[in-house]
Amino acid sequence: MAHRHPLPVPDAQWAIEARGLQKFFGGHPAVNGVDLKVRSGTIYSVLGPNGAGKTTTIRMLATLLKPDAGTAKIFGFDTVRQPHLVRQLISVTGQYATVDESLTAWENLIIFARLLGLSRAEARRRAAELLERFGLTEAARRPLKQFSGGMRRRLDLAASLIVETPLLFLDEPTTGLDPRTRAMMWEFIRNSVRKGTTVLLTTQYLDEADQLADRIAVIDRGRVVAEGTADELKTSVGTSSLQLKVRDEIDMAQARQTVEQVLGVRSHVTPEAGRITAPMAGADQLADLLVALRNQGIALAEISVRKPTLDEVFMAITGRPTEEEREKVVS
Repeated sequence: MAHRHPLPVPDAQWAIEARGLQKFFGGHPAVNGVDLKVRSGTIYSVLGPNGAGKTTTIRMLATLLKPDAGTAKIFGFDTVRQPHLVRQLISVTGQYATVDESLTAWENLIIFARLLGLSRAEARRRAAELLERFGLTEAARRPLKQFSGGMRRRLDLAASLIVETPLLFLDEPTTGLDPRTRAMMWEFIRNSVRKGTTVLLTTQYLDEADQLADRIAVIDRGRVVAEGTADELKTSVGTSSLQLKVRDEIDMAQARQTVEQVLGVRSHVTPEAGRITAPMAGADQLADLLVALRNQGIALAEISVRKPTLDEVFMAITGRPTEEEREKVVS
């Protein structure tokens, strides 16, 4: 069943318009001049290392913190001058915490739904839908004190999504979730946007932004340091990369010379894999290279072209790897 928005959704092109947002803590800038424009009905992702200012930015946009400078509008409503209207248009993950350990997951969701204005029947339907969506149906009648940390995380997400709103703030919603629940959350986000909701998503997982976001902003040290589609960000840090492997190792030297002549670049050979790697400016060069190799009778075992990854974009823009990449190195 569709749930009515508490306020008619304004027919606005921009769900979020922020200019020069600033927030200082102890004299230090947590957010230092953030500009954002999020088109209605899209998924907009904000990436950044821990401490970059992502959560502080969301809290200002959601009227939970007052900015020290700058302005922000949600569907045209000013977050400082009209916070009561903004709050009727938004949901924030983690905004509602399930606090009664003695009650069951089902009872907690029913209470929150009733507090948020749903009728008894609507509350029951919405609680059942969310428990099913987050894989908690079998545990719905158990008290929260028996829940694992991951189950609590899923229930908190469900509680914050009871009322469907025009704008949904998801602050690292899949951190700590298992792969199955993470995939469920992805599908929930896509379904929400298909129904007209706008989503602002912060995440540490670059593949999540790559898969979901229409546009991405990279925030570092309290400022937006890059913005665009995933493809635009990838293109901004370098060209595509060509990798090929010859069928007969005796052709390796000639193949490498041909690659460098056709592409006009220096190549690199990975001895252990027997692969030639080289930067490539455009896909049209690939056809010229394949013709040249065929004319020389050089047979290929494999060939691939890939764009820079968002991990490489993040490293190039911020000068350090993501938390996700650091964890891989440590482990």
